[in-house]
Order: sequence, then C-alpha cells, then structure tokens
Amino acid sequence: MSNTAYSAPAEVQRLQRLALIVGVIALIVLGLGAFINRAQFWHSYLTGYLMWLGIAVGSLALLMLQHLTGGGWGMVIRRSLEAATRTLPLMFVLFLPILLGAHSIYEWLHPEIVQTEPALVEKTRLYLNLPFFAVRAVIIFAIWIALAFFLNRWSLQQDRSPSRQLSKNMRVLSGPGFVLFVLTVTFASIDWIMSLDPTWSSTIFGFLFVAAWGLSALAFAIAILAWLTKRPPMAQVVAPLHFHDLGKLMLAMVMLWAYFAYSQFLIIWSGNLPEEIRYYLPRTHGAWGAIALGVVVLHFALPFLFLLSRRFKRNPNKLVMVAFLILVMRYVDLLWVIVPNFQRQGFGFSWMDLISPIAFGGLWLAAFFWQLGKRPLMPFNDPELASVLEQAEEERHHSEDFIDEAAA
Repeated sequence: MSNTAYSAPAEVQRLQRLALIVGVIALIVLGLGAFINRAQFWHSYLTGYLMWLGIAVGSLALLMLQHLTGGGWGMVIRRSLEAATRTLPLMFVLFLPILLGAHSIYEWLHPEIVQTEPALVEKTRLYLNLPFFAVRAVIIFAIWIALAFFLNRWSLQQDRSPSRQLSKNMRVLSGPGFVLFVLTVTFASIDWIMSLDPTWSSTIFGFLFVAAWGLSALAFAIAILAWLTKRPPMAQVVAPLHFHDLGKLMLAMVMLWAYFAYSQFLIIWSGNLPEEIRYYLPRTHGAWGAIALGVVVLHFALPFLFLLSRRFKRNPNKLVMVAFLILVMRYVDLLWVIVPNFQRQGFGFSWMDLISPIAFGGLWLAAFFWQLGKRPLMPFNDPELASVLEQAEEERHHSEDFIDEAAA
C-alpha cells in the first residue's frame, strides 16, 4: 500500500502557520509582561509551559501503552501521539529559560528564606540546589527524548519495510519505558511544581501528575482525531467503535485522576498535621475554594456522567466537547495548584496567566502540525492494521444496517 494513501490533509499546513503566528504574537505580548512585573512573568511562564509539556509527555505514555496493548483505539491516534512526542526537543529548549528565571520562581534559592526553616537547610544542601536541579532536568528530558526517538525511528522504519521485529522492538521498549515514564514524571512534578512550597510534601503528588498528563494527552488526541475524521483519508478509516474505546479509556483516566486527587486530600485532611494541611487551607477558601468546586464538577463529575453513556462515547462531536472541557479544566487545575504558592495573601490572577498558555500553545501546535504532516496518518505496514481496518469496515456495515432497519 502506498504511503500517499494516508497523507495528512492540506489544512494541516494552514493550521501550522496560523498556530505559529498566534504563538509568536502571544509570546511577544508575554515578553512585554516581563518589563511590567518580572516575577509574575516567570510564574505565568511556568504555568503555561507545564500545560503543554503535559500533553507532549502524556502522549509518550499513551504511545507506549498502545504498543503494549495493541488495538484499533491506539492505531488511529498513533501518528498523532508520535507527532506530539517529537515536540519534546522544543519543550526542552523552552525549559532552559526556567533555569535562568529559577530565582524568581523557587524560594529555596533564597538563602534568607532557607535560614528561617531549619528543615530546608539540609534539603537545599543535598537536593534542592540549582546545579543538581538542572542535572535532574537534563536527565529527565534525555530519557523522554530517547524513548520518543527510538519509538518514532522504528515506526518510520516499519513504514519503509514491513517487519514484525520492529513491532516487537517497540513493545519490548515500552515495558521498561512506561516504568521510566512514571519515575521521571514523579521527579519532574516534585522538582518543578511541588518544590514551589519546599516545606510541603505529598507521596501521591507524582502519581497525580502521571494521571493528569496522560489525561491531557488523551483529550488532545481525541480532539485531533475528531477533526481528522471529517476529512480524508481518516474518514474512511475511523469508525464509531474507535471513539467508543477512546471514550472508555478517557472515563478510566478521569476516574484515576479523581482517585489520586481525592486520596491526597483525604490523607492530608484526616492527618490534620500543620505542615501538611496548610496546602489546602488557601485552596479551599474564598475564590480558590469556588475554583476547587468548579474543578470537582467540571473536571470529574460532568465528564464522568457523560462518559457513562455508550451512545455519547460513540459520537465524535459529543466526545470532543468533553475532551475540550477536560483540556480547559486541566489548565484551571494547574492554576489552582501553582498560583497559591505565589499569592499567599488570597486570590490573585494576572492577565499573563491567560496569555502564557496561548503563547506556548501556538508554538507547540505549530511544531505538532509540522510533525503530523511529515508522515502518513496511519502506520500502513503495521501487522495489525489489516485487522483494524476490517473491524472498522464491519462496524460501518452494522451501523448502516441498523439505520436501514430503523428507517423501515
């Protein structure tokens, strides 16, 4: 089969240019904010950056999960996931400014603050210091980029020459790779987010971001697939059963994220220790308390109820609305986690918190669409592709028969 049969639609290039223009303009506006309020600029930079990094890293996890489990659900989004993982070098470059602005972000770099907290003195000497912080970041990105490199390389080689050995290689790498994913995301979330309050700790914090970033990536992949399904060639490939399976996976991940979030809250609140409970005190009162309630309703309750419906999950137009809702609430939840570390006197919100995700989103989407257009939208030499296409064709016939019977 020719790889041109699965070429990306021409609109991909148009979206790439549009995203790049929006991203550059928003980045310039965000840069101007550095002259107005330097500290706020770095706070917003970190939040917007982590939103889109989560989609890229979460896509790596879903890609490895697809190689481990197989199935049509992963086959139809595999090239989207691969394109997302190939943006990781860009995200590494965008991380470097955080090292430059670390003094404005992390209070453990301020000796006058560290000396007031005896517990921080030893912690900063052994772990929370800028050189070791930078080394850990380089190692984390090196692992992510190496995993993405080999999975993408073998997938491209399979396009050129069909081989079951290449599928085996990707499956074998994905097993330990998934373990490395959990470990690296745990360290990344502790270093880059939890250390914003260096005297507070949670044993579930890393797992919370493992689930959150995986959910962000899945919601994004569903949105992209729903857009591609309206255009050839994916219109002839994707069937309702694929969205049904993706909807079930999204339901499971929504529940997993909620389980980790509630477990952390329950353990800390029931323990009622002053050094732990102070994390939730500002986040459950006033405006932040209202946002917390909104996260519970819009990030968990509504998606959970909608995704229980089989008919809802099989409708891409409806499923994509839940995907967009989850993406928006992922950023709201990220603000809820990060911003109170900087605004400890009450609720605080800056216009840069709105510009930052647009700036990083534009740059990231431009890189994503560029990578998406470089390869066929389906791994046409994958040994499982024939069975996936046959299953999808049967699904379409059954759907047509059902419609004809209903009309009669």
